[in-house]
Amino acid sequence: MMTTIITDTGSDLPKQLLDEYEIIMLPLIVQVNDEEYLDRSNIEPKQLYTYMKEGAVPKTAQVPPSIIKETLTSCARNGQPAIYITLSSGISGTYQTAVLMKNEVLEEYPNAQIEVFDSQSASLGYGLMVYEAAKEAKEGKSFEEILITLQHYQKHLEHIFTVDDLEYLLRGGRVSKTAAVMGTLLKIKPVLHMEDGKLFPLEKLRGKKKVLGRMVEIMKERASSLDDITIGISHADDTETAKALKELIIEETGNKNILVTMIGCAIGAHAGPGTIALFFLNTPKKVS
Repeated sequence: MMTTIITDTGSDLPKQLLDEYEIIMLPLIVQVNDEEYLDRSNIEPKQLYTYMKEGAVPKTAQVPPSIIKETLTSCARNGQPAIYITLSSGISGTYQTAVLMKNEVLEEYPNAQIEVFDSQSASLGYGLMVYEAAKEAKEGKSFEEILITLQHYQKHLEHIFTVDDLEYLLRGGRVSKTAAVMGTLLKIKPVLHMEDGKLFPLEKLRGKKKVLGRMVEIMKERASSLDDITIGISHADDTETAKALKELIIEETGNKNILVTMIGCAIGAHAGPGTIALFFLNTPKKVS
């Protein structure tokens, strides 16, 4: 039986791919203006970014345990192998909760084939992992083969991103108040990356054009090959800059296999409008 691939809304995959590959997406919680929403269920990214531009300070919470348990139970009851690929445990408690729910389900269905996989990634970074896993599931790859692919992605996936306004990272404790104020005054844009599932600053540059160029340079420095991989770009309501980055990548690398999506509420609530992120494998997976 085909393995069911489950993820959550932090993966920022477009609905078209979710439908095409029968991926189940669970909602993270977004709290804004004293209201609680289920991400991509009763709030959309553009709406959240409008609130943020008006001064709202949103918060997020993990996928409700009841939804995780209900989804895993349904798979177990139907004898359906399932892999739930979660937002990084370094920035969300969803992975730990999902493991607890998995163990509860296995008490009732001890023969069920269920795995919870920590992506150690965010946004379209683990969206690419989910996408690849779902493609392999549809091709008839085994549960174990899909897990091997996910382990490769977890080890070799790179995340390079920048934000438009340091204020949002300040709220999340990612930069100091002094750095945020000085960065804003000097129009400094940070380049950040992800390491062991957590965010770290990499470089500081002035001007958006320089940042995009440097992001592509870093990709070329870190990737052993850019020929046969899917490159991901996600943006927080900045289609124009995402398009410019895509065109620069094509010009510099020749790779046109680029997936562009909007950053959803779960990640955008912390990164802020104008965030641009780039994702790629530094080592392509060997074709078996």
